[in-house]
Amino acid sequence: MDTVSSKKDGLPSESEVARYLRNHPGFFLNNEDLLTELKITHKTGKAVSLLERQVEVLRERNMDMRSRISSMLDNAQRNDLLFEKSKTLILALLEARRAEEFSNSLCRHLVSDFKDIDYASLIIFADPNRVGGNALRVVSPEQAQEQIGSLLRGKKAVCGVLRGEELSFLFGKHADHIGSAALMPIQAGNIDGVVAIASKDPQHFKSSMGTIFLEYIADVVNRTLPKLMKGPFI
Repeated sequence: MDTVSSKKDGLPSESEVARYLRNHPGFFLNNEDLLTELKITHKTGKAVSLLERQVEVLRERNMDMRSRISSMLDNAQRNDLLFEKSKTLILALLEARRAEEFSNSLCRHLVSDFKDIDYASLIIFADPNRVGGNALRVVSPEQAQEQIGSLLRGKKAVCGVLRGEELSFLFGKHADHIGSAALMPIQAGNIDGVVAIASKDPQHFKSSMGTIFLEYIADVVNRTLPKLMKGPFI
């Protein structure tokens, strides 16, 4: 109903009718015959009664609400699972007595416990002649800058498809099997380094994805690894 013409005809405007119905929700209870007489054009083009349309709207809202609740439950379950896996990882790191054991536990749990993480590595930037071990990878800061300097420049997490030489530096012989990767610079005490994880799926790690989990892992490493590192570089 056009608002201007309704005023000329002495009839209430659309907004006045809508306001009246909102203030009198029992109107159609006392005028049930109107529910079947009023017709509303459905999006399919078919005219339906107001009552039918109301039932359809309620049904659509119910389906939408059920979908949202289901999504919330799924997210809650994923968060619970992530919490349990993160707790297992942290406890394993706290139990490590040597830097080599720490590195091995970190990489093993990341790959075995977290979905879509196929490879993981922890690299320390220091003098290899002063620190090292069978499971602890140490490279000079100069070599790190030469190989992945552009990834470390912002001192923030980086996710996406990396270059071949970057993957080779981070993951060695596994580089050819990697589709996408993510890395987080660390600063354990006075030692710089990087935690890197990778997936065979090129679409898994994207530049637009969140990095809270990576930052969390980096914080754990930053606070626990220095206690296991000994040497004049500390």
